[in-house]
Amino acid sequence: MSDFPFLSVLTVAPLVGALVVIFLPASRGELAKRIALGWSLAVLVLSVFMWIAFEAGGDRLQLRESYAWIPRWGVNFTFAADGIALVMLMLIALLVPLVILASWHDAEKSKRSVPVYFGLLLLLECTMIGVFAAADVFLFYVFFEVMLVPMYFLIGSYGGHQRQYAAVKFFLYSLVGGLFMLAAVIGLWVVGGKTFDWQALTQIDISTGTERWLFLGFFLAFAIKAPFFPFHTWLPDAGGAAPAGAAALLVGVLDKVGTFGILRYCLPLFPEASKWFAPWAIALALVGIIYAALLAVGQNDLKRLVSYTSIAHFGFIGVGIFAFTTQAGSGAVLYMVNHGLATGLLFLVVGMLVARRGSALITDFGGAGKLVPLLAGVLFFAGLASLALPGTAPFVSEFLVLIGTYTVNKPVAIVATAGIILAAAYVLWMVQRTTQGTLNPALSGVEGMRRDLSVREKVVVAPLIALLLVFGFYPKPLTDVINPAVQATMEQDLGRQDPAPTVGTVQEAHR
Repeated sequence: MSDFPFLSVLTVAPLVGALVVIFLPASRGELAKRIALGWSLAVLVLSVFMWIAFEAGGDRLQLRESYAWIPRWGVNFTFAADGIALVMLMLIALLVPLVILASWHDAEKSKRSVPVYFGLLLLLECTMIGVFAAADVFLFYVFFEVMLVPMYFLIGSYGGHQRQYAAVKFFLYSLVGGLFMLAAVIGLWVVGGKTFDWQALTQIDISTGTERWLFLGFFLAFAIKAPFFPFHTWLPDAGGAAPAGAAALLVGVLDKVGTFGILRYCLPLFPEASKWFAPWAIALALVGIIYAALLAVGQNDLKRLVSYTSIAHFGFIGVGIFAFTTQAGSGAVLYMVNHGLATGLLFLVVGMLVARRGSALITDFGGAGKLVPLLAGVLFFAGLASLALPGTAPFVSEFLVLIGTYTVNKPVAIVATAGIILAAAYVLWMVQRTTQGTLNPALSGVEGMRRDLSVREKVVVAPLIALLLVFGFYPKPLTDVINPAVQATMEQDLGRQDPAPTVGTVQEAHR
């Protein structure tokens, strides 16, 4: 089964589905929804077979495929996946059909073409899979840039208030980051013997000064995409204006390209520069944790609040990566997955509330739990998962990041822990002001607020709740594939060994 071209088929399949759906007549909106949902479910099924074919503890890069593209430049369609890419590909395959189902009526409310909306979601899935599956640096860069296009139109054409401003800001920030990366990609091609193959580039020797400049080009692009402080300002605008489903993919998956890129490209290709820049990267991550959490506390817009919480969470991921221990690195990758599940759920539930109320302002709610108790309960659970309550999946990843960091840098771990306290403040305050307390009289006159979760919405939230609970108590299926890839990055590429025996293995830590 491992000989099957999983990665190329998974990349192309959503593109074919997108073309089928986009070119349907505008009057065939219902058909477009069903085709998009069925196509995304087929991608999910194929992804499950890919997971089965992947050998945990086997070769670092598996499921490798390579097809000639531009031989003169040494560019190939090369796909391969390690454990880090694998879990992100599975996250994409899971979230997209849930987002399609949750967004069933979103395009109709925007009074724009329904087939185009769902076609854009499938096109976005194609580019997201491509960027995580690419094992050719130039191919990665192409997917990195093309990924902006469907999200730009999803925000700009189907978003809410200030959607044009948010879409342009998102596009410009990402485009500028891409220009830095393009310069670094060209430089890497020159010093790397005119090849873009990832495995070949990991074997070359680069002078210290050149390596630092190349690292900086890649890191700036990834720091903007993640986003890390101070490159974060586009995310609250984009997350606040985007449709809830698109926002869930934006924060749940697209932003992870930044942290994935650091792990896949910055650390293995530029190990000495990564160590040299690590204190600065950790400082930016710590500022992001505290600063974004404080801004989240003061937000009155639900979608912007969730966006700011994500900036704080990305600070934890950044700390885990640049702590350079297997525990912290595995925690960072696990955080990427668990954050996608928790924040994806939170954005979708917030979208359901906003759609019923017709407003994203917290002050327009109050006591909503009395009218929609089930929806309020799911919002509460999503909030608890987001703040990493023990028993939910994000707790395991946050624990690993902090304990792995504490073994090598106690002050950093202590400062980062302050973010946990602030997370409890902004999440619980949001839930209290939105669903608890005295019922806001204005809600009684809103027709949508008299409808609790529908069957379709229950189908959307149930898998995410189940996974957050299962991985909260039993993360082994994820750590078994993540740990070897992280260990290879930290030990083979960076030459770092975990301090022993203070903590032990990652498996012992999460038990």
